[in-house]
Amino acid sequence: MTTTLRRSLSPRDLVVSGLLFIGPLAPVGVFGVLDARSGGALALVYVIATAAMGFTAWSYARMSAAVPRAGSVFAYASAGLGRAPGFVAGWMIMLDYLFIPSVAALFVGIAAHSLLPQVPVWLATAVAIAVVTALNLTGVKVAALVGTVVLAVEVVLLAVFVVAAVVVLLAGGAHRPWLSPLVGTPTAVLGAVSVAVLSFLGFDAIASFAEENTGSPRQVGRALLFCLALSGVLFVAQTYLAALLDPVPSAQLAADPSAQDSAFYDVLRASIGGWLSVAVTAVKSVAPAFSAMVAQAAVSRLLYGMARDGQLPAALAQVDARSRVPRNATLLAAGVTLVVSVWAAASDNGLETLSSMVTVGALTAFVLLHASVIGYFAVSGRDRRAVTLVVPVVGAAIAVVVLVTASPLALAVAAGWLLLGLVGHAVRRRVA
Repeated sequence: MTTTLRRSLSPRDLVVSGLLFIGPLAPVGVFGVLDARSGGALALVYVIATAAMGFTAWSYARMSAAVPRAGSVFAYASAGLGRAPGFVAGWMIMLDYLFIPSVAALFVGIAAHSLLPQVPVWLATAVAIAVVTALNLTGVKVAALVGTVVLAVEVVLLAVFVVAAVVVLLAGGAHRPWLSPLVGTPTAVLGAVSVAVLSFLGFDAIASFAEENTGSPRQVGRALLFCLALSGVLFVAQTYLAALLDPVPSAQLAADPSAQDSAFYDVLRASIGGWLSVAVTAVKSVAPAFSAMVAQAAVSRLLYGMARDGQLPAALAQVDARSRVPRNATLLAAGVTLVVSVWAAASDNGLETLSSMVTVGALTAFVLLHASVIGYFAVSGRDRRAVTLVVPVVGAAIAVVVLVTASPLALAVAAGWLLLGLVGHAVRRRVA
């Protein structure tokens, strides 16, 4: 009898996975960049970014209900567009799911090295990968339980920041006009939105667990939409408060790019206290490992789905009889992550290169996702309502706009990855 994935994930587990992948404190790292680009309208930027990503979440919700299979956008593109486009969609989203764990593990390694200089970055990175791999191999429910605990710590810390920020603002007033984080010029705001949408990359990983949720196929779509909405609220709240607390004008920050990376931490130290800055730094040092855990689990389901469909070696479709996880796919994902992240740890520009790899792959897959909705519903005649055509078209247009703003390095890496996949696919078909 063929061993299948175990249905053990509740709606809460799905939402936790999505939030862990994104990270409730995701805006911390890009706060300074967005403040400078938007002219201080950070909260407005995230309101628009959340709405923009809503089109992609809608398409995921439609396809996850219609095609409730592991493999996420690979399964959807295969059903809506055909096997070849399905392979391209799965191959490109693999850039996101394979290399985000590498980036996250590298962040942990860098943080551990800064705390314990005697520990090499590559060693701490490798340990982080080993830990998350062990958790994923024990079973999806155990990983979800550990993830819930970590997410709770992040949410509590965010709540502490919100309460402390409100107290400081009520006691001493704001450094900027109260409505300034919600008001900005269209050009500046839209330019910042193209960066802000990247904060949401990863919420779509929920769709990878379609065969492991305990409810109806629509449960995955609901979890996706809820995760995006909740993330949007958290992002808007923290950037709004931080902008009001920031004593440095956005124009000054724009003139000093070197100060942008630490801008959020500088706000915490100047307005609330060094203790909160240290706490945020500590959590941001550990949390990426659990983002890597979700990403690794997601890519193993993608590999499993593609292998089961004959697009990758059949060995990757094997499921462990005890833990009911795709063990071979998980181990392959861990091996790739280990090699890539250790290389990046030893390379001068490794982090920059890895970061370039993830965004274009995800956005390309999003375009194919929207095309899948049109193909599966509108073209086939299953659903010819205007919304079934309009929403995917707008969502694809947004993804294309963000793609156009990507760096040349990111586009070159994605083009190379696509070429590699197409060559491998062609060779595999010829051999078969």
